[in-house]
Amino acid sequence: MTDTIIEFDSVVAGYSPSLTILNGTSFDVREADITLLVGPNGAGKSTVLKTLFGLLVPRSGEIRFAGRRINGTPPRQLLAQGVAFVPQGRNLFASLSVRHNLELGGITLPRTLLADRIEEVLERFPSVRRRIDAQASTLSGGEQKQLEIGRALLLRPRALSIGLSPKLVHEVMTLLRRLAAGGTTVLMVEQNVRTALKFSDRALVLEMGRLALDRPASALLDHPDLNRLFLGGAAVRAAEAEAPVSGGHSACE
Repeated sequence: MTDTIIEFDSVVAGYSPSLTILNGTSFDVREADITLLVGPNGAGKSTVLKTLFGLLVPRSGEIRFAGRRINGTPPRQLLAQGVAFVPQGRNLFASLSVRHNLELGGITLPRTLLADRIEEVLERFPSVRRRIDAQASTLSGGEQKQLEIGRALLLRPRALSIGLSPKLVHEVMTLLRRLAAGGTTVLMVEQNVRTALKFSDRALVLEMGRLALDRPASALLDHPDLNRLFLGGAAVRAAEAEAPVSGGHSACE
């Protein structure tokens, strides 16, 4: 069985004392898998990614990466440990060129090594190479997301947590599949759930900040109540009604 690389153990976190989003969230992510977080708006998907990357500090519980506790570790240190984060929305230096965005993403690398890493990224993203001297704001939405992912890959992370938009292009999903095949762990939020499930290994359904369902992605794709799972209220009933699916956990809280 693939080793566990990310663990959330009864994590409680939120944006203020009166706004708790994660309510004792527990799950694991296996190394070199693509794991998709699924659930209605407000279920805690984006909060999981922010808490993993140190942008939010858990009030209680524990987050572990490769067996080490990382609660509240600053993002810069997490990058050095092999955790990268690509948030939803646009997160580029819009007025700078593609080349300068990449150079800033690898600013901690020695200059000669940075040049080699940028070349690796450009080999993965031919469309980004073609626009290397263009202003980042002039790239299409798909090209901008490829640039963001490429920038995160400069440090060769072991785990990539990523929030994607509903208009995600097929090429980016294919890239994530290739990254996982090469050993990179991907923890993903994507609103185009049916497409994302086709490329994922596991799906974790969140409801009200807790894990409600853990299934192989292929099994969830065929679930008769798939649409209701994303609107809330169906995941717990589905977990209670179904027999455990081989290859996944039947977790319900």
